[in-house]
Amino acid sequence: MDEVEFMRGRVYGADHDDPGPRAGRVYAHLVGGPLDGLLLDVTDLTEGERGRGVSLATALGRYGAGGRSAYGPRPGDPRRFDWRGDMP
Repeated sequence: MDEVEFMRGRVYGADHDDPGPRAGRVYAHLVGGPLDGLLLDVTDLTEGERGRGVSLATALGRYGAGGRSAYGPRPGDPRRFDWRGDMP
């Protein structure tokens, strides 16, 4: 199994021993970039916070350890957050 296949369906930030989604939570699919295929738990974000998008820590992006990847909601489909780029 390659890294991409391993990460699909996993929740960003979840424990490796319990990587799947939980009942009663709301998730957005991360599309593109280094976190492509992961789910992001957006349950506790307000509508305004969801609209602004998120900056997620990841060592998989352009800047390696300590870097972040920006994702924002897809127009017309807030269940998908598209990759906007990487930042240090």
